[in-house]
Amino acid sequence: MGVSVSVLASGSRGNSAIVSSSRTRILVDAGISCRETFKRVKAGGDDPRSVSAILITHEHADHVYGLLVLARKLNIPVFMTGATHQAWARSVRDAIGKRPELGKLEVFSAGRCFYIGDIAITPFTIPHDAIDPVGFTFRAEGVKVGIATDLGRMSANVRDTLRGCDVLVIESNHDIEKLRIGPYPWSVKQRVGSPTGHLSNERLAEFFSTDYDGTASYIVLAHLSEQNNDPELARRAAEKALGPRQTLLHNRVLLATQSEPMEAIRL
Repeated sequence: MGVSVSVLASGSRGNSAIVSSSRTRILVDAGISCRETFKRVKAGGDDPRSVSAILITHEHADHVYGLLVLARKLNIPVFMTGATHQAWARSVRDAIGKRPELGKLEVFSAGRCFYIGDIAITPFTIPHDAIDPVGFTFRAEGVKVGIATDLGRMSANVRDTLRGCDVLVIESNHDIEKLRIGPYPWSVKQRVGSPTGHLSNERLAEFFSTDYDGTASYIVLAHLSEQNNDPELARRAAEKALGPRQTLLHNRVLLATQSEPMEAIRL
């Protein structure tokens, strides 16, 4: 079967993806409902109950909305940092009146590699306004996958960690001008555009034109704003910045969406 990457949902209304090897299947974030997660996994031809573990990037609702129900229904380990778990548990307690229990909680720390099945996972700190947000790289069967969304800038550690990826899922959240003239309140615009907010098309393009090593066969533009971006704007900015490297190395630029799962990338 090899390694595959499937983005089930991506955007401010919920985020979730699956990274699989021949023997292990990991759900990255649980930002959509359990029912919708099952529906989208089945639409890709997979069995939701074959998921080995759930991996959480940070505690914001669009990444954990379905976590509690999914964890109970699947009865599988949930991996997150200790600080993220505490923040998530507080928010759930405030919402339902009691502290949630995860029967199979596993705590990790950014910068320390660990394994789930045969997949090696390296969590790395990202600049975002959450308690302890992380991105991930995954290595299995000679393939490296990077997932980095919800970050306001491409910090040095992010750039270094994402080198050598065969598949790169990376944020292209907003167009700067569309955000400026868009409907959000000024305080929200400041948050989104800040160095700990969300990555713009322009900031991602700068990374592609200056620091990107050009190794990925597939680049997935993720977490596109439905209010402050346009898929073709994001695609054109990325492809222009990639320049001749895209043609030489056959990089394919794909778009993850909020409303439906993306066809799985298989390597």
